[in-house]
Amino acid sequence: MLLPQTKEREYRFRLALRMGLPVFALIVAFVSHTFLGNSETLQPSFYVESLILLVFSIYFFLYLIYNGFNVKITDDVSKTFTREYLFEYLKKELKKRQEYTLILFSIDNLHDINTLYGIKNGDKVLEESAKWVASYLESHKIENFPLGHIKGGDFIFGLNGLKSEYSTILDLMCLKSSEFKVGDIEVKLSASIIDTSYSRDLDYMVEKLFELQDERRNSKYKESADSYNPNELESAVIEAIENRRLSIMAQDVFTREHVMFKECYVKLKTSKGKLLFQKSFTKVINKLGLGVEYDLMVLETLILNVKPDEESIYALNISPTSLRNEKFLASTKELLKNTKTKIMFILSEVEYFSHTSRYNALLNSLKRMGVLIAIDRLGSIHTSFLYLRELDIDVVRFDTYYSSFSKLEANRAIIDGFVCMAHQKKIKTWIKNIEDNESLELVKSLNIDYLEGKILSPLEMIYEN
Repeated sequence: MLLPQTKEREYRFRLALRMGLPVFALIVAFVSHTFLGNSETLQPSFYVESLILLVFSIYFFLYLIYNGFNVKITDDVSKTFTREYLFEYLKKELKKRQEYTLILFSIDNLHDINTLYGIKNGDKVLEESAKWVASYLESHKIENFPLGHIKGGDFIFGLNGLKSEYSTILDLMCLKSSEFKVGDIEVKLSASIIDTSYSRDLDYMVEKLFELQDERRNSKYKESADSYNPNELESAVIEAIENRRLSIMAQDVFTREHVMFKECYVKLKTSKGKLLFQKSFTKVINKLGLGVEYDLMVLETLILNVKPDEESIYALNISPTSLRNEKFLASTKELLKNTKTKIMFILSEVEYFSHTSRYNALLNSLKRMGVLIAIDRLGSIHTSFLYLRELDIDVVRFDTYYSSFSKLEANRAIIDGFVCMAHQKKIKTWIKNIEDNESLELVKSLNIDYLEGKILSPLEMIYEN
């Protein structure tokens, strides 16, 4: 048991004891008075009953008081429901109501507020933001709704009915929040909404809310008419991996005029033959802890189904966490030992892995077996820049943000800088999604080594099951 837990139990016990002592003293006084005033006429059973009364009263009152402290329904900082109580409350609401909506609102700049103004001001912003949202909704006749603090700057509240009733109000609230300040502190709020038409499972609904929130922040939010029910999606992904049901397509990557390697695009297939795209199943795989199993399945399928006499290099997206997994590494080395197929691993991760010496040792052990290493999303996430600077890699690929002509032209100086840095470290550069002649001509003038896009080569099927 952790020290804070031990101390909390000690504190609760002492407080319960202090609260129970007056009751205990009252019972003792009553028994003593009865005994002193009627000692000659008391029956022997009185002494037994008094002892039982004392023992059970002490136990009963201490039990009630001590356990009463375990029932905490409000968060000390935000004064809203705790996450545990909110989830318990919402689960009951979802059982009672056929149509129900959940809304997530977030303080996007809470970290900056804590850094610039201190944690106390950050706590004040949490409380005032919750009050502001409640006040805004009350102005639209929406009252007495459950509102809880989930984590950091994230709150969730529930409303009876479908999201179509609240979407406009929510959009207006987000617009009006641009005027919201706590003292001189500017607060940036954003929100996402979902209802029971997506799922009636609270955990799935909450996960989807955070997913929608991330998409909104990245300006990629759009409603999908073909979205899967989360239960069905999980079952479909598990079934596809168990039965190795997938398709692998490849697209040529050029250096000026010659094909240098092929990038592989993987989709899972349901039992009904419907294709699942990586964007829809990657999060499910990570949630279910199937990342290593999935990456090994794809790698093994690719190696076993490429023609043995073919000398092309196949570039494959691999999760960095899988790559750092001992089971994956051992199995990969075993697979590569028995094949002449050349492989390139494309790595991309948002969170920086700081043990770069260990990471480099791992990558170099793969490179000694002929594996090429590429880092993706350069110029978009800071992790890729740090890995370009610190890891022994072969190729770095620009984020697809830079693929259009307008972005290429506007960010030419940035691209030139990254290309120069990469070439000084003897690392090749790569850009994909080139789709028109105008972009192609501009890319060629930027001294980027590898080019990929529909205008250069179509996708070809190399495996399907």
